[in-house]
Amino acid sequence: MLDLLSGFVVELRTAGLPVSLTEHLDAAQAIHEIPLEDRSTLKAALAATLVKSAEHYAAFDVAFEVYFAVRQLDAANLDDLFDLDDAEGEQQKGTTSLKGQGKLRGGGGGGSELSAEELAEMLLRSLTDQDAVMMQMVAEAAVTRFAGMEPGRPVGGTYYLYRTLRHLELDAALAKLIEQEKERRGGLEPGSLDERLAKEEFSRRIERIKAAVEAEIRRRLVEDRGVEALAKSVRKPLPEDLDVMHATRDELAQLRRTLQPLSRKLAVRLAQKRKAGKKGPLDVRHTVRRSLSTGGVPIDPRFKRPRPSKPEIVVIADVSGSVASFARFTLHLVHAISSQFSKVRSFVFIDGIDEVTRFFEGTDDPAEAVYRINTEAKVVYLDGHSDYGHALKSFDERWGKELNQKSTVLILGDARNNYHASEAWVVKAMAERARHVYWLNPEPRDYWGSGDSIIFDYAQHCEGVIECRTLRQLERFVGELE
Repeated sequence: MLDLLSGFVVELRTAGLPVSLTEHLDAAQAIHEIPLEDRSTLKAALAATLVKSAEHYAAFDVAFEVYFAVRQLDAANLDDLFDLDDAEGEQQKGTTSLKGQGKLRGGGGGGSELSAEELAEMLLRSLTDQDAVMMQMVAEAAVTRFAGMEPGRPVGGTYYLYRTLRHLELDAALAKLIEQEKERRGGLEPGSLDERLAKEEFSRRIERIKAAVEAEIRRRLVEDRGVEALAKSVRKPLPEDLDVMHATRDELAQLRRTLQPLSRKLAVRLAQKRKAGKKGPLDVRHTVRRSLSTGGVPIDPRFKRPRPSKPEIVVIADVSGSVASFARFTLHLVHAISSQFSKVRSFVFIDGIDEVTRFFEGTDDPAEAVYRINTEAKVVYLDGHSDYGHALKSFDERWGKELNQKSTVLILGDARNNYHASEAWVVKAMAERARHVYWLNPEPRDYWGSGDSIIFDYAQHCEGVIECRTLRQLERFVGELE
């Protein structure tokens, strides 16, 4: 068990969860204090000792289901589960069976000979009686019959789950359950509270069947591929490690929920960093004066008090296409911690450019500001296709002279310019006026310079070009700004 726990902790760390040695030891101690046969208690104990953030629980849940997948029922012999020659189909006390179809008994073969009709009736009966044992039998028989799992085949569990659930026709089963309930009660008024409650209850039972099927598929994949291989294939990234440019709608919503606590943590870190600061330059006069008490030996050097200044941030963001998602999150984060900078100015562009700082002023909801940017900002000059050269040239003409030695310029975009002129001299001029110029590129580094990407034309004039595809990378970069 301890070896299994060690492998589980390694998987959590690989997925990005910060699990320390002390927490590993706490988890090991916890499993000595609980009944290991109680899977839900084991899961709760490990979550309590190993997970620090609610945002990390989804990754923990996936890893737990792989490493601690168990066969809940030893029912490999399902092809003889029903004696279809027995016409009486008696129902024995304490044993669930199909009324009028047959009775439960032992046999051999894995359930592959059950017909689709028999399996559908077995499913309906398990849902009606809420029989957990029969639900597990249904799951095993359904996976055997419909999933088409082949040893060694590199197919994800989602594919097998889709095939199985599609053939089980759970929507039809739900409709039959509701119809049965109407008959039992003598009718349910459409839209009434009783009807809605019945639908919710039956939907919960359907979800139990889905969970049982998913667990059975996972168990078989573990047996076939091994725990480590399966864990790697189904590993769920943490919100801060999601690729912003390719995130789904649900993942983007999860990222938005992550931004607020991230911004608070980052603001505190920047404030502490600025407060601590570095020692200022050597104060020669004060040092010499202190050395008089030690015969002129400067044992106690004195330094001038540091006066760290807050930088001015100028954000210039491409908001075209999929790059817009990355730009929105960067704008959110920078403005959420704007108190740590002396000034924050934001500009967005496609082939035209507009200042959008005004949209963030006087509002506590960044989403509202982003909505106004999408609807009111004047970012289209000609055809609405990215033209970095024209946008940067327009910035230089309208606002370039306002940059100074306190300014840190952040340019956000993939530098895919649709084969227009780069006007890289603008970035060179920025670097001469400003304190720092950084380019944050949300594309993988391997794609830089391919096709219409002209990132290297600009890179030679920037202090740094940073691959920044996730919130973790963005947090690391913003936390180092000075």
